[in-house]
Amino acid sequence: MDETGRGGVIAIAAKRSSSAPGGLRQSARRSPNAQSGRRSANTMPKGLSSVVRVLPSDSSECHLGSFIDYTVNGLVVGNIYALLAVGLALIFGVANLINFAHGSVYTIGAYIGWACITCLHTPLPVTMLIVIAACGLVGVIIERVGLRPLQGSARIAPLLATIGISFVLDQLVQLVFSPDPRALPSELPNWQIAIGGGTIGALDILIAGIGLLSAAVLFAFLRFTKLGWAVRATAQDREAALQMGVDVNAVNSAVFAVASALGGLSGLLVGMYYNHIDPAMSFQATLKGVVAQVIGGVGNVPGAIAGSLVLGLIESYGIALLGTTYRNLFAFVLLIAILVWRPNGLFGGRAGTQAEPLTGTFIAPSRPLRVPRPALWMLVALAAALPLAIPSPYVLQTLTNAWLAAMLALSLTLMAGTAGQISLGHAALLSIGAYASALLALDLNVPTLLSVLAAGVVTGALGTLLIFPAFRLRGHYIAIATLAIGEIVGLVILNWESLTRGAIGVTGIPPLSVFGQDIYSAQAVYWLCLAVVIGLALLQMRLLGSHFGRTLRAIRDDDVAARCYGISLDRYKALAFAFGGFGAGISGAITAHLFSYLNYETFNSQVSLSALAIVILGGMGNVLGAIVGAVALVGLPEIFRVTTEYRVLIYGIALLLLIRFRPQGLLGTV
Repeated sequence: MDETGRGGVIAIAAKRSSSAPGGLRQSARRSPNAQSGRRSANTMPKGLSSVVRVLPSDSSECHLGSFIDYTVNGLVVGNIYALLAVGLALIFGVANLINFAHGSVYTIGAYIGWACITCLHTPLPVTMLIVIAACGLVGVIIERVGLRPLQGSARIAPLLATIGISFVLDQLVQLVFSPDPRALPSELPNWQIAIGGGTIGALDILIAGIGLLSAAVLFAFLRFTKLGWAVRATAQDREAALQMGVDVNAVNSAVFAVASALGGLSGLLVGMYYNHIDPAMSFQATLKGVVAQVIGGVGNVPGAIAGSLVLGLIESYGIALLGTTYRNLFAFVLLIAILVWRPNGLFGGRAGTQAEPLTGTFIAPSRPLRVPRPALWMLVALAAALPLAIPSPYVLQTLTNAWLAAMLALSLTLMAGTAGQISLGHAALLSIGAYASALLALDLNVPTLLSVLAAGVVTGALGTLLIFPAFRLRGHYIAIATLAIGEIVGLVILNWESLTRGAIGVTGIPPLSVFGQDIYSAQAVYWLCLAVVIGLALLQMRLLGSHFGRTLRAIRDDDVAARCYGISLDRYKALAFAFGGFGAGISGAITAHLFSYLNYETFNSQVSLSALAIVILGGMGNVLGAIVGAVALVGLPEIFRVTTEYRVLIYGIALLLLIRFRPQGLLGTV
């Protein structure tokens, strides 16, 4: 089965751009003479790639110049991260929310700046003002339309809403500007100042100046203005501020406007610094802002600035030692270390982490739809007979995609819906299973049926081991940790070339076979995947009806009470991740054998978020709901080809509507 027909969350996503996190390109930053087509031999580019430099005759001058260049680069990138992280910190302080749409506003700012510079030919100061005003307005709209209606809802509802908003905004940017990357030229002069063998350019100084000016203006706003006092009061105690007459809604709008203006400005500066923007850079920008904020202390504005500078320097020095492909790995390993050992950040207080779990309270009171057992078996029979009635390879391949997505959704609904552990890095389990099965079949000549089963076991064990240090985390922290672990898995696959073939990927993966018979036909693949979905669903229903399932729901609803009754939280969470990882590993392994090719980008973060949309659509913890959601969000858009270009937009809108009007999902929560 080729890639071209693969739809939905298990399709090979559009290739990530060559941009590094936050849209920062991994290729070398353009040299001062780039516009004239020349590169200065004695100028160390401040891009974060390994670039061969013509060394001066004095090696000490070379080392000093390189050190200064990497230091300047780290501080400049840290300033850009700070504009993102400060906005995230402001929003978290006031709304107690990690805003996953922040990177989308950053992307919008970059493209508005590109339109102003290349189409309208506005001067740089005017361009900056337009970007600030437009992105501030976008932030107000996000708060007013997307989040304000969710006031009083469970704490996870606005978090998921920002994910849906990011889907919508990113897709709109692609539809308006096309998915192609663009060059964003700088209007600044190309002069540079030589310092100890290193160089500092005009754009470096501008970014540093904007960072310092933004920090000073923000300090003055919070310290000396009435609205700033209201923001600080709301951040300290929202209910008390409301009782004292503070217009909390106005405060929220102001905070989103300021945060979005800073985020959009950072997007413009990144585009100018690297002469490169693309619509796919938003998610990584959000991740880097979150990492910087966690390092400094979630909700702590000075800590966000300090954490951003620390992150920028660590990345820059790390790349100098090990190379560009390790850049993101440093950031996410540092994030996990901070979350595990000091979740309040290096510059935050020592108070305990958020006491309230994030996910258990999202389970909306509902009576799940009960489908009679005979009706269920009738649906199974109809699904099995479908290839006989509709032999179209395209339709069968599309529904096969839905069955693979259903396997992933079943594993996620067990973890998130039943155990209450939201996983935003679930695609990592697909990657582990896919690589495990492919390498077993290729390198050890294991029969594919056995390699797929072994991949499920390996994924369950390794996935549980990776997430185990984060089991003590609660609130937003567990979601951030799973997101970081998902990114780490992809980066390890990229850099462990001796095992995974690195960026080249694994080719020539043998097809699925049963008892020595290779499976090629669309009908046979369809029946095999349907059988696996039915098997995993029956296993999960058996688990949910047992003492194990009741214990998981007790942990989800009130883990403090569960602990008081003597329940070992870590043990049951580990078992939930093991069973869930087994199902996800099976899905990834089958996908690898169907594709016959695999690389580190096959299962990206968008797959994780799409799987979450499927689970919410069907109903958290609902086995049948996970399957129905997969067919609805993966199968139907692919069948109606006119909607294929808008699939991500459909995901985002569906997620927003569900969270707003039916958070219990189509079939209800269990």
